Amino acid sequence: MKVVDAIAEIMKREGVEFLSTYPTTPLIDAVAATGIRPVLCRQERVGVGIADGFSRTTNGRRLGVFAMQYGPGAENAFAGVATAYSDSVPILVLPLGHQRDRAQVFPLFSSARTYASVTKWVETLNQPEQVSEVMRRAFNLLKMGRPGPVMVEIPADVAVADVGDQVALQYKVVKATRPSGNPRDIAAAARVLVDAHKPVIHAGQGVMYAEASPELLELAELLQIPVMTTLEGKSAFPEDHPLALGTGGGGVMSGPSHHFLSQADVVFGIGCSFTRHGMATNIPAGKTIIHATNDERDLNKNYAADYPILGDAKLVLRQFVDAATDLLGARPRRDGGAAGEVRQARETWLKEWMPKLTSNEVPITPYRVIWDFMQTINPRDAIVTHDSGSPRNQLVPFYAATAPRGYMGWGKSHALGTGLGLIMGAKLAAPDKFCVNFMGDAAFGMTGLDFETAVRCGIPITTIVLNNSAMAIERHALVVSHDRYRTRDIGGNYADMGRAMGGQAERVEKPADIVPALERARKANEGGQAVLLEFVTSEEIAFSHRRAL
Repeated sequence: MKVVDAIAEIMKREGVEFLSTYPTTPLIDAVAATGIRPVLCRQERVGVGIADGFSRTTNGRRLGVFAMQYGPGAENAFAGVATAYSDSVPILVLPLGHQRDRAQVFPLFSSARTYASVTKWVETLNQPEQVSEVMRRAFNLLKMGRPGPVMVEIPADVAVADVGDQVALQYKVVKATRPSGNPRDIAAAARVLVDAHKPVIHAGQGVMYAEASPELLELAELLQIPVMTTLEGKSAFPEDHPLALGTGGGGVMSGPSHHFLSQADVVFGIGCSFTRHGMATNIPAGKTIIHATNDERDLNKNYAADYPILGDAKLVLRQFVDAATDLLGARPRRDGGAAGEVRQARETWLKEWMPKLTSNEVPITPYRVIWDFMQTINPRDAIVTHDSGSPRNQLVPFYAATAPRGYMGWGKSHALGTGLGLIMGAKLAAPDKFCVNFMGDAAFGMTGLDFETAVRCGIPITTIVLNNSAMAIERHALVVSHDRYRTRDIGGNYADMGRAMGGQAERVEKPADIVPALERARKANEGGQAVLLEFVTSEEIAFSHRRAL
């Protein structure tokens, strides 16, 4: 047995289902021999995205893995790993390394040195006989604590070195464990939450990784507290619920989130990092903050936590439910007025936006595409993601995600084109879902050729390209250069490209044709075909509550 064979056997024991990879590494044939399917992408960043989307969709219970060659392969994957790191996504990354006798020679690229800043842990497997303990450390870190990418660099000579069969056969699968909150901290914070006049729950993706949406719903209903989610946490709370405020993130907010967060006296952050960032919602000054997270580095990072709690979101929420129930006792519950106020805020906000959401203008406003998608596709049957820039800002506030992981929000490290890999990974994880990514024409220019990967590998996704033939969101930054040299103009017929890559594709230019195109795409996906829908849209850059708080 060679080292790569041992790694393949360990991966199989840990339940790995496929290996996203490009272009070559001896690990590919090794995993194929064990029955793990290799999925070859067209470029490394998208391949990392496929592993990323798979892990997000499964809450890390089934892990995405990406492997690449040394040198250019490892170099090209960096942006994808950085995205996974910034969004706390557990993926295993297995780069081939240069053989040990030359690994430190200039200018050879070292993954172990270079990736330390964008991984939870990175280690080089220098001794073949240590393969089991190195892989055990990797899976331990992937399964416990704050999620994030873990990397094991495998030098080329180590990869094909012989090891005894018992090295892999003696490997024991890692069991995960999770901490609850300190009971005294929970009791003090629960009392503040029960006594608050206008509390808001600020839920992050830690709720989904802990599979704590039922507990979040139970607490919100028990105390009648409205819930907003972060960009990464979107879908942790059903957005069709009377207490749902929607999402704040990406620099935009839903109307109800803006209304309630500005007035809140207590903000309970659960499973979130409270990071001050352009893709996050800033918390206004003067709020009492309860912050529960599984990573001590997040506590008191950008906001002073009045009531810090360290623990797993599911266990902590159960503790809050129990503590709040005891505190309430025979006391009257809140009268439910919050739900009525949420409804009024939502109606006022949507009334303001309905002219854009239902507009018949040509070129089509992207908001009409989003609205028609929402009226046509049941969100419980779908997994949706966005891309960077305008598509994210337009989609996030309005799309109502109703089931956990029915939406993949991302953005603290926001490379254009990320959504295409993510949605392929989601489809591999949930083949029964209608998996759709919204991207702009600039994003397509970055990764669009990997639509061929979906076609070739039988991953029937739908890619929606909002083509406004411009870098519209960059208007503020490209003024003189555009006036003189038209620097914001870009172009292309992306439906033609989709057909050339073997997929089903349509170019839609009239609002009345949006719904029929979506219905045909869904039917084609059900039949196993990947679909590209190109909508010719206007340069719409009006956003909901842009930087409002």
